Formats: sequence, structure tokens, C-alpha cells
Amino acid sequence: MKTKIALLFCSLLALVNCANNPTQSFNFIEVNISDIQTAIKSGDTTCRHVVEGYIARINAYDQPKGINAITLINPNALSKADETDAAVERGDSLPPLFCAPVLIKDNFDTHDMVTTGGSITLKNSIPPDDAFMVRKLREAGAIILAKTNMAEWAFTAQQTVSSTAGRTANAYDIDYVPAGSSGGTASGVAASFGVAGMGTDTGNSIRGPSSHLALFGIRSTIGLTSRDGVIPLLLDRDIAGPMTRTVEDGARIFDIVAGFDPSDPLSVPDKREESYTDFLNTDGLNGKRLGILRTLVDQEGADPEIKVIFLKAVEDMKDAGAIIVDQFEIPELMELGIFNSACWRFRYDLGQYLLTLDSPPFLDLKALLVTGEYAASSLNSLERESQFPLDINPDDWDQPCPTWPNHPARNRLLANTLTAMDIAELDAIIYPTWSNPPAHIEKPIEEFKGNNSAALAPETGLPAVTVPMGYWQNKLPAGLQILGRPYSEGLLIELAYSYEQKTLHRRPPEGFDEVNQ
Repeated sequence: MKTKIALLFCSLLALVNCANNPTQSFNFIEVNISDIQTAIKSGDTTCRHVVEGYIARINAYDQPKGINAITLINPNALSKADETDAAVERGDSLPPLFCAPVLIKDNFDTHDMVTTGGSITLKNSIPPDDAFMVRKLREAGAIILAKTNMAEWAFTAQQTVSSTAGRTANAYDIDYVPAGSSGGTASGVAASFGVAGMGTDTGNSIRGPSSHLALFGIRSTIGLTSRDGVIPLLLDRDIAGPMTRTVEDGARIFDIVAGFDPSDPLSVPDKREESYTDFLNTDGLNGKRLGILRTLVDQEGADPEIKVIFLKAVEDMKDAGAIIVDQFEIPELMELGIFNSACWRFRYDLGQYLLTLDSPPFLDLKALLVTGEYAASSLNSLERESQFPLDINPDDWDQPCPTWPNHPARNRLLANTLTAMDIAELDAIIYPTWSNPPAHIEKPIEEFKGNNSAALAPETGLPAVTVPMGYWQNKLPAGLQILGRPYSEGLLIELAYSYEQKTLHRRPPEGFDEVNQ
């Protein structure tokens, strides 16, 4: 009896303590932006407590658990949180992303933190200003919480290894890769080290890691979003955008970062929707015609369990009212793919970026081959890229490689895709983001299979999203990819949100419990 009374007294005492200090009851695992903002407005927590809580989670789990997702915590994050709390206390009108702690891939320029692109050569490089998207996030009240590890120079989809921070592991199981190149953002967001993250995608690098970490990721239409201030890989394929645990948070962030920017030479005005959050419709699949791209479902070497998971996703979409068109194909899809139409222009594009720095440590990629300042996994890419001109625009090479949207092979694939969609009267195309599970971290090249993200969207400039569709062996995430027509991001958000809300596949990785502050 005395024991029961003592336990009851302790429980009552804990409730009193929570009432006196409500921030103690705030939970960080899987919360979204709305959860944070509602708790702050109601007085249940403060922005400082939220930021301190995410920093505590990074310190408790990132290195101790062997994830290695975070490269640098913003030393100004807490002062920005205090500014937000002061605005709340004054009753100021609050911006749409107030106190949203965001993880930023380390190829986005930040005026108050180094930006390395995963290369040790830029370890001391602080850009003169923010990337367009970073500036938009700050203006909307988001707090740039930390930089995340990435594959050096964003070279590879296989793994996330940099010469600045080493290797990042998959938060669901550190024996597996998070894919590349935005693996740090993916594992960091999945483990609730921040409320959301930003990545980049040249061929795979938002959607691939998002799929491996059960996240929503969006690659937008080339021209809709700005890449200004993002270290380029291939400028006329590069895209930047959000990676989030929920479609709602992805839409909220995309609402802020999408739009015309005259500083981006490929940016197109007057193409964004008034609000992408207007597309958060739970009934969004009903009546939509979706084509199964069998080339990316039935390919040789595809994992049979991933295929079963995908076909279950198809049935779930049918149950939600979608009309499924099977056996949909795109003429010349593989013939016009990346290896036949890519412009290996990294040496030129990086050189142009380096000229924007106040004191660039070098001006020519080729110099790295002499100094040896690179990750071993980058050598093949460096040797390939160094063969192409530094000071000549690819449009003017002896054998020109026309910049999008003037590339004949890419335009042909785009036309073939849209014509096939028109004939089948499709709203969107569906396929697995990966046809295979994540590779073992010690075999990232040998087991690199099934990357479907590079096959269509980058070449055509079309938008695509990935959303969780289940778990391979009930352990490692798998993603459903949905690709649409030019500037159909609103529709893709609608389809992804409807599917997400119907299935609720997302679950956090194990071993990242709440941390006492």
C-alpha cells in the first residue's frame, strides 16, 4: 500500500511540475510545423525550448548512434529563437514558418555558416549572402538549425560520403546507406533532428534519400524554383527543395521557396500556384487517372518484395478512387536517358559558382586532382568531369551540349512523355522510387540497384514527388514516386497527400526516444 501511495504521489508531483514548467511536456518525435507553432502560441512551449530540444537530440543521437547526419549547428539558432519568442510576447503578426527549425544540406549558401559542398577545400568558405531559398525561409520565420552532410560535390546517388565529415548512415539501420547525395538531410529529418530539411536533386538526390528514409520529397519543374546560391552539379538538371516527414510540411515549405528569381538563368516567371497548401485534399486521388510505368516496375533485377509493396500501393490508390492505367509506356525512355543526353558540365558550373565567393580557395576543379583533397569515392567523377572545358559554356563547346530547354534529346523525351500521357489521358505517372532496398553501407556500389529517379524527371524537366509506401522486410522504407506534367506540383502534392492520409505508412526509426533537457 505504501508503495502505491508513493507512486501516486510521484505521479501527482510530476503533473505539478509540468504545470509549472509546461515546456517539459513538449514532445519532439514526429512533430510537424503546425504542432510547434500551436504549442508556442498556446504557451505550452517556447521557440528557445524547441531549438534547444532539437540541438539536444542531435547531441544525444547523431554521433553516438553512428548516424553522422549533422556537420554544423548554427551558432545563431538560439538567438533567432529568442527573437521569435520576443515577437510572440509582443503579440506581433507571425510569419508562416515562424520557429520551424530546418536542416540545410551543405551546398546551400548561408551567410552565417560555412558552405562546403561536402569538400574539405571549402571548409572555411562563408558565402557573401544566402541562397535564394535560404533567404526565403528566413524571411518566413524559419530557423536555419544546422547544416547536413552530403555526398562530396553531390556526385553520387549511391551513398553519402564527404571529405569534410565522412559517411552518413541510414537512421532506420546504420548498416545501410541513406542513398545520396542528400543523405544527411534525409537521416536527420527522419530521426527528428529538425522539423524539416532541404536537399538538392540533380538525378535522384531529394527523392532517393527521401524514399530510403520514409520522407516526402519533391523535385519541381525546372524553372519553377531557384537554384541561385546552391553549389551546382549540373546546372540545367539541378533542383532544390524540401524533404519532410509529412506532405503538409513539404507543401508549407514549398509554398515559401517556389517562385521566380531573376538571378537564376533558367527561372520562369508566373508559373507558381497561389498556394500549394490549397492542394492538401484527402480526397485528392478520387477520379484521377494514374499510369503504371511498367519499364520502371518490371525491370530485370528488381526486388520482388518492393514490387509487392508497390502493387499494394496501387490497390490502395484504387480504393481511394483512382483510375489505374496499366501497361503504360514511354517511347525511347531508356534510349534518351541520362547516359545518352547528359552534359558533363560540372567543371564549368562549379567554376562559375567559385567566382561568386569573396576569396575562393581554388578556381578550377582540375586542381583537386593534384592536391588530392577529395574523398576517395569522388575520384572517378573528378577525373571524368575534369576532361571538359572550364571557361567555355557547354552551348559553345566544339561538340555543343545545349543548355536546357534547348537540348534536342531531352526535348524529344519530354515530347514523348507528354504525348503518351495525352493518349492515355493521364493525370500522373506512378512507379517505385527505388525498385530495390537500400544497399549495405559497406557495399554501396556493389548493391546499388533500382534507382528509378534518374530515368525520367531530370531529363524532361518534369516534376516528381516521393511519398512513403511501406517497408522492405518491415524494416527499411520504400517510396512511391508520382510524376506529372510541367508545373503540376499542386496536383502532385494533392495525390501524395491523399495517399499519405489513406495509408499513414510513415513511422519513426527506432532508438531515438525523447531526450531530457
